[in-house]
Amino acid sequence: MATKAAITAVGGYVPDFRLTNKVLETMVDTTDDWILSRTGIKERRILKDDTLGTSFMAIKAAEELIAKNNINPAEIDLVIVATATPDMPVASTAAYTATQIGAVNAFSFDLQSACSGFLYALSTGAQYIETGKAQKVLVIGADKMSSIIDYTDRTTCVIFGDGAGAVLLEPNEEGLGLQDSIMKSDGGGREFLHIKAGGSQMPATHETIDNRLHYVHQEGQQVFKFAVTNMADVSEQIMSRNNLTAEDVTYLVPHQANLRIISATAKRMGIGEEKVMLNIDKYGNTTSATLPLCLWDYQNKLKKGDNLVFAAFGGGFTWGSIYLKWAINPAK
Repeated sequence: MATKAAITAVGGYVPDFRLTNKVLETMVDTTDDWILSRTGIKERRILKDDTLGTSFMAIKAAEELIAKNNINPAEIDLVIVATATPDMPVASTAAYTATQIGAVNAFSFDLQSACSGFLYALSTGAQYIETGKAQKVLVIGADKMSSIIDYTDRTTCVIFGDGAGAVLLEPNEEGLGLQDSIMKSDGGGREFLHIKAGGSQMPATHETIDNRLHYVHQEGQQVFKFAVTNMADVSEQIMSRNNLTAEDVTYLVPHQANLRIISATAKRMGIGEEKVMLNIDKYGNTTSATLPLCLWDYQNKLKKGDNLVFAAFGGGFTWGSIYLKWAINPAK
């Protein structure tokens, strides 16, 4: 049987501070009812310390995974950090994270694919396992979205939160682990979801800062329309390609962008809400961290052999789906 890349350990971290809808009501022209009905979000976690970046949360999630599973970090071969909010534009967040957790023998890189980042990183990490190039790959999704959100913009500030989740990939000879993946992108969508300034096309100037061009800009209706269609399409496609019925799927693990997008995806797959991993109400959209944080929250409900379908959609546009067989039994 061909070697598969299986998730063998999970870790997570969310900051302590809770930014509730009630607090947002005092900051921008919005209401708790409006936010909840449109997004499904009640609160989101915020990393309040301005001196701490995404790496702080990535390290915390990785350290929890390592401690909980008694892993020797020196045995980790590769560290991938999926993030849209690296600590610095040039120096690798993954390299710093790897060093801080003691993964002294690992090579590392950042992967930027917005909200699809963790899915892309999981697929990439699996290739190293399947080809025998690596035995232990640490995949982390982490974002400090509060660092790029304009808290005077009511269309975006209600959506995003901060957090990090991590998984360890290892070889599996029992047929468990990553079974199939579909990854897509369409650069035509970048005008609808982006940060206009701060990159090579429009470097930072006094003018760009004064015009608030260093924050996330999103045209919600356009993004919603593309996300609903494409997330549902790839999820349905991966089920069809692997002869999976709704009964076969233990859980849909969806990117936590919007409850209505998640519901539309589940409906297309023909699965009930009891089979959908949800934590959007308490974390909001943590971008690269949403999928591993779902696994972190639901790990004790999963058993060996469970069929999981991951789905995500993000800026770029990027989107995709992964079919994975779970390889861990719940902790006693």
